[in-house]
Amino acid sequence: MAGVDGVPEMAQAPVDAAVDRRRLTVVVNPKAGGGRAAKVLGDVRAALERWADDVTVETTKSLEHADELTRAAVAEGRVTVALGGDGLVGRVAGAVARAGGVLAILPGGRGNDFARGLGIPRDPAVAAAALAAAVERRVDLPEANGVPFVGIASLGFDSDVQVIANRTTRLSGQSVYTYAVLRALLAWKPARFTVSVDGGTPFEHVGWTVGAANGPYYGGGMKFAPAADIADGQLEIVLIAKAGRLTFLRLFPRIFSGRHVEVPYVQVRRAQRLVVQADRPFQVYADGDPVADLPAEIVIRPGALRLLVPPRS
Repeated sequence: MAGVDGVPEMAQAPVDAAVDRRRLTVVVNPKAGGGRAAKVLGDVRAALERWADDVTVETTKSLEHADELTRAAVAEGRVTVALGGDGLVGRVAGAVARAGGVLAILPGGRGNDFARGLGIPRDPAVAAAALAAAVERRVDLPEANGVPFVGIASLGFDSDVQVIANRTTRLSGQSVYTYAVLRALLAWKPARFTVSVDGGTPFEHVGWTVGAANGPYYGGGMKFAPAADIADGQLEIVLIAKAGRLTFLRLFPRIFSGRHVEVPYVQVRRAQRLVVQADRPFQVYADGDPVADLPAEIVIRPGALRLLVPPRS
């Protein structure tokens, strides 16, 4: 249903569930980070049990199973703690928001970009101990064709990069994405995108990437959308226009500091809704996973998620 100026009205928020902050269900993807989540699980549980009254650990068998585990945790009045990569965090966040529960995040994947943007400690056990002092905050939750995610959704060159990154198992963090960028660059040809922002007249964008950001980071620490704010009710739309390979290579290092947005062929807009199509098939990737095919509609649900964050996040 369309709202003011063509911006879709979000579904009515669920009633907040009653949650006991000292009763936790840890939903863990044991394969996240090449098995990192499983390796740190013992230390994480020990750290949580030092301050929480009741800690239950549930291992996911699939994303659908993660939904079931999350719904059960909320129904029992427990905080849902996601231990895994950004993909698991996004999936659990969607289920928590629909049920009106509370989410906490522990970094257990390769990139952990959403946790990075919140200032959550990178060591999962340290982050687990720090949850004792966390505060609840209302944050936004975006969706791509109805699929919730937490960080950045992008397509185009980024789609090709993510395919390569997901097939790469011997590297981690920034190194895997840097490697994937260099590999994807060899075969890349500029794409022609059709873009509409907040219901406005569609316009053509020729170039590399279209992205819609809720938080600043992706790719293991690349500051793709430096001004993105998880609680401002807006998406940061980043459009990288056509440029030569050598120019792109000179631009690439700036992404780690966010200074790439200063160059003239990078355009940044703010919106609640983005609709995008392209001249060839791309999958939209968010939080490291494919979440939508084209045409894609990406929208923001302001304040839809109750999230535990560090006190000054």
